[in-house]
Amino acid sequence: MEKTLVTGLVAHVDSGKTTLAEGILYTCGKKRELGRVDHKDTLLDNTDIERERGITVFAKQARVTHNEVNITLLDTPGHVDFSAEMERTLQVIDTAVLLVSGDDPISGHTFTLWKLLESYSIPTIIFVNKIDMAGFDRQSFYSRIKNLLSDNIVDFDSYSQDNKEEKFYDELSMCDEIMMEEYLECGSISVENMRSAYNNRRLFPLIFGSALLLDGVDRLLNCLTGLYTFKEYKEDFSARVYKISRDASGRRLTHIKLTGGKLKVRDKIGDEKVDQIRIYNGAQFDTVDEMNTPDVCVLTGLEKCFVGDRLGKESGYVRPLMLPILSYRVTPDEREDKAVCFKNLLLLSEELPELNVTWQEASSEIHISVMGDVQNEILKRMYHDRFDRYISIDDASIVYKETISHAVHGIGHYEPLRHYSEVHLLISPLPQGSGIEYDTCVSPDELDTNWVRLILSHLKEKKHRGVLTGSELTDVRYTVIGGRAHAKHTEGGDFRQSTYRAVRQGLMSAESILLEPYIDFTLRVPTDQVGRAMTDIKKYEGSFEPPQNDLEDSIIRGSAPAATMFNYSRELSTYSRGRGSFSFEISGYRPCHNMAEVTEAIAYDPEADTENPSSSVFCSHGAGYVVPWYEVNKNAHVDCSDKVAALTGNAKDEYEDVTALKPIENRPAYRQGEMSISLEEIERIYKDTYHKSSEELTPYRYIGYESKKKPVIKNEKEYVYKPKQKKERYLLVDGYNIIFASEKLSAIADNNLDGARDALIDICINYQGSMGMTLILVFDAYKVKGNPGSVQKVNNIYVVYTKEAETADQYIEKTVHVMANSKNCDIMVATSDRLEQMIIYGDGAVRISALEFMKMVEEESARLRRDGLVH
Repeated sequence: MEKTLVTGLVAHVDSGKTTLAEGILYTCGKKRELGRVDHKDTLLDNTDIERERGITVFAKQARVTHNEVNITLLDTPGHVDFSAEMERTLQVIDTAVLLVSGDDPISGHTFTLWKLLESYSIPTIIFVNKIDMAGFDRQSFYSRIKNLLSDNIVDFDSYSQDNKEEKFYDELSMCDEIMMEEYLECGSISVENMRSAYNNRRLFPLIFGSALLLDGVDRLLNCLTGLYTFKEYKEDFSARVYKISRDASGRRLTHIKLTGGKLKVRDKIGDEKVDQIRIYNGAQFDTVDEMNTPDVCVLTGLEKCFVGDRLGKESGYVRPLMLPILSYRVTPDEREDKAVCFKNLLLLSEELPELNVTWQEASSEIHISVMGDVQNEILKRMYHDRFDRYISIDDASIVYKETISHAVHGIGHYEPLRHYSEVHLLISPLPQGSGIEYDTCVSPDELDTNWVRLILSHLKEKKHRGVLTGSELTDVRYTVIGGRAHAKHTEGGDFRQSTYRAVRQGLMSAESILLEPYIDFTLRVPTDQVGRAMTDIKKYEGSFEPPQNDLEDSIIRGSAPAATMFNYSRELSTYSRGRGSFSFEISGYRPCHNMAEVTEAIAYDPEADTENPSSSVFCSHGAGYVVPWYEVNKNAHVDCSDKVAALTGNAKDEYEDVTALKPIENRPAYRQGEMSISLEEIERIYKDTYHKSSEELTPYRYIGYESKKKPVIKNEKEYVYKPKQKKERYLLVDGYNIIFASEKLSAIADNNLDGARDALIDICINYQGSMGMTLILVFDAYKVKGNPGSVQKVNNIYVVYTKEAETADQYIEKTVHVMANSKNCDIMVATSDRLEQMIIYGDGAVRISALEFMKMVEEESARLRRDGLVH
């Protein structure tokens, strides 16, 4: 059986990592000539961006063979701005080579890499490069690296030198008890025990050399192949997705590490088939029909796999440690619409998931998260190369998060006419860095299992926002503890609404905590300036360990809020006259050191956030009305107070009763448009068609906030008869319901959904031309992640694509609410019989079924043919 080893090369930028990769490829016979970074002819740094800048930006692979072992080499980026790309690669390698430059002090980023390798439990060999530089002191450097990184680092160059073998065994024996016992008994240590210590990270071999001169490359390869213990893998297919990219033709490439079984071309992964299996060597690749475990390969044909996915029998999820802490605003050039730019950035985020592309509804802005200025520049270049458009990136700000201090009971109720759902959640705090967890505590007798699964899926489908600053919620567990559905009126979209509202209602009644990113830093300063450095750290709300001496410098390690010390390197460079260095890694989120100040500056109003309502919708006498969050508990249909008390360990009467809570002081209980999310879109249709101003559109008023009393006539003579104005006619069509209710359109959709959609658009265009009403055709796009929605005018009709988490039902409902209040329009809604549209207040609105609509269309077409108007 062939032996395969996946090895990653990791290093601080400019340590010679790509040069070492070239040396390995040359030594193993993969290349006839050595490439050089300065000559721009290396195998792995093969993109224009990398060759222009002289740095590795994207992880690349190559395959070599040494000592009958197939080595898949993964070259990772060294610049700190591309640490996320490097970390994704660490999740699939078996061993690592950590390069340290002999002509430079051990950098802070090297400490970061060392900690990452430790956190992923990766056996590591250290290669000290550039020892040919003038003034290099081998023994001094060896002592320093052992002192700064680990006492278990052992110089393996002395293994073959007889006069140093005793010292070599002495050092080995200090790394591991088993090796110590063997050395005391036998006077030597076996390779088997060295392998055991190496694979369990109790031994870190060190090789001195010069990659450019090929010195030490052979010894490094011998260590890699001779010390690793090859594992046995499971027989069932399993794999990890660690990277997404696109080839020169734009084809989507899924990079995987096979961790079990085998994979063949045409095998199905989910509901998709593998078209090709590619083995890459730099930019070139070979295709194979079958791949065996363990190895790295690239698949084509998969559109639904994303970075971090586990395929087949592979399980578990690894939370990345290297995450951006800065958010930037993106502005497209004048030739490109923001919605198109947003869509393009979402495509890029498949390859760079750390971008975290978001659409800020309130400001109509696109925001992304990046690691630093260099990645900003690379991203702008990638965007232009891919889409032939320019973007500007500016306005950096710290990415905050929120959590809660104690468990809260969240209730969401959604019951407009002919809809029904209620959800009860227990939202509990988790330890720092836990992320989001999900659980259930509800029996099938209380709520059907299918509805519970739907609630969980709605909890997972979006990042819920906190109520302090609107930042992402983290370190909480959502537990579904109750709910209710209606046998006739409940639809899937109803539980989305009640789930979102339950989260929000719970947060409004909780004590929220603002979290900010902290950094673990390494600060190197001349010893005579240690006092200044420690004073600065305290000034910036940081903490630190006692300084460590390293020749003429001192090294200070500590932690501090990223907001205060993120740019400290500039200040350090000034007072140390360029002799100091500052590097850091993100250590996670902790309570914000100036929460009141940040909250006040952001000035987020949770009750004005129309995208995240905390209120619930109840129904009375055939009409829906909104209940504010602080009154939802006493109106809820399901009583979960006993379960909440049992889960939280509090007596029922001791548990916080949100019915006693009141609206936040000086904040109005009612806010215009709290539920009317699509008001701007409707205004635009009105304006485009009838040139009406926004003042002519009366917003929807909710029962419970503003009563609908009849006007009191004080003087009848003041009222003069006016002729009744002609009402405008509107027809709203639920696109996909019509398509799947029509035999003809459904048959087209079975083969080509786009074709069916285009056919329905043509039908609606013809029908509107004959009937003369304003026709609005609505298509669901709520499953498209990050989709902001759009309204397009196609000939004489409006075609609407709903935004993320908004169904066509919900869009049409809100549109009818706005139009009905204008008092000057007749509204008709066409939808299928199965999914009935909700028409609250029904002011002139009429619902017709999809079959009735198609019959009306056919009758009108027949009339036109009969009258000779069409052929």
